[in-house]
Amino acid sequence: MTLHYALTCPVCGWQGADDGLALGCPRSHAPGLLQTSYTRREFTPRPQADGMFRYQDWLPVRRTVPDAGSAVVYPATRLGASLGLPDLWVSFSGYWPERGARLETATFKELEAYCVLGRLPEDPPTLVVASVGNTAAAFARLCSLYALPCVIVVPETGVERLEFTEPLAPCVRLLALEGADYAETIAYADALALRLGGQIEGGTRNVARRAGLGTVWLSAVETMPRPADVYVQAVGSAAGAIAVHEAAGRLVRTGASEGLPRLMLCQNAEYAPLYDAWCAERDDAVPDAGERPEEAAERCLADELTNARPPYAVAGGVRDCLTGSNGRILLAGREDALAAGALFAEVEGVDIEPASAVALAGLRHAVQDRTITPDESVLLNITGGGRDHMRRRLQPTRAAHIHRVRRAERSSDSFSKDLLHHCEAAHAPTRA
Repeated sequence: MTLHYALTCPVCGWQGADDGLALGCPRSHAPGLLQTSYTRREFTPRPQADGMFRYQDWLPVRRTVPDAGSAVVYPATRLGASLGLPDLWVSFSGYWPERGARLETATFKELEAYCVLGRLPEDPPTLVVASVGNTAAAFARLCSLYALPCVIVVPETGVERLEFTEPLAPCVRLLALEGADYAETIAYADALALRLGGQIEGGTRNVARRAGLGTVWLSAVETMPRPADVYVQAVGSAAGAIAVHEAAGRLVRTGASEGLPRLMLCQNAEYAPLYDAWCAERDDAVPDAGERPEEAAERCLADELTNARPPYAVAGGVRDCLTGSNGRILLAGREDALAAGALFAEVEGVDIEPASAVALAGLRHAVQDRTITPDESVLLNITGGGRDHMRRRLQPTRAAHIHRVRRAERSSDSFSKDLLHHCEAAHAPTRA
């Protein structure tokens, strides 16, 4: 089929058609994040389309997915008054029906899952997804709903996020790795995909994942009187922040915006590989040898932000986005983040996820030290919220069938027969 977009490489300039699975340039050179170029250059939302697919002309998809959600953008007048920001806006992704937010897994990870599923070719190979929990829940729910074969790999600590309002279809398989951190989870998923002949989802390398998250900025531009001067978000891999920077750049090139927002990216003060790399002007964000990431994560309020190997120095990665936007990385400790979460619940009336609390705490610090000033328009991305609200209203239950993988089974060339049988069963689902 003829697609309305093409893939481009920021390193060598290669351009080509998308097979729905590509995660990198076919040429050999330094790594870079593939970009998308679209036939339609102007910003033209489709009012009649579902949720985020109103921006279909700027999404790398072959099809739309019915009943897709979207971020909800609104002026946070009371919260802004408490922070000293007269022009504060919130982009809320989660479950808050009173505001029109209906993402049942309670985070903006559903936005990336919708877009990734829309990009896949017909009859795709089994999708293998690595996650600390939120992305896993989003992909498990949607792959189950639309009968797409999928294997989800999470560290054992991510199991608590695997809650659903309906039983998962047999085409979805869940694996929990004993004692693993996020980096080990990714490595295991990569090896498993090779063994199964499946397709690794790819994380930040997947253009569809980033484009789905980029709809947060498109929604804001459509809703706000003018694009925000400053964009604030908590980051682990920073896929969402990279996506917003890409979407903002596309709007600037079309003349729909005058400039890029300054990215203010927030991490846990207890463990911040991106902050450390940025401040030290390093060429990577790999933490120094010493404390293991999972041990550091235990001290953090938001363990979903503890990606030890984020795409920092690759072309189009975090460093390029921070440099191009005159941005910064902010820190927030556990106690400050807890206080910020309590403030949001009190002022706005809904609970928010730990990562969102870190973002709000980082914003609070930035206002106090005048990194962000009261005359600036600010968009705060609440990347997850309403989980308590969702649990009370929808009463989800923990996924019933989760295969625990012991440490001894985690060698890339040592998969038990039972484990392979468990995963291979996802290859032959009954499609809807």
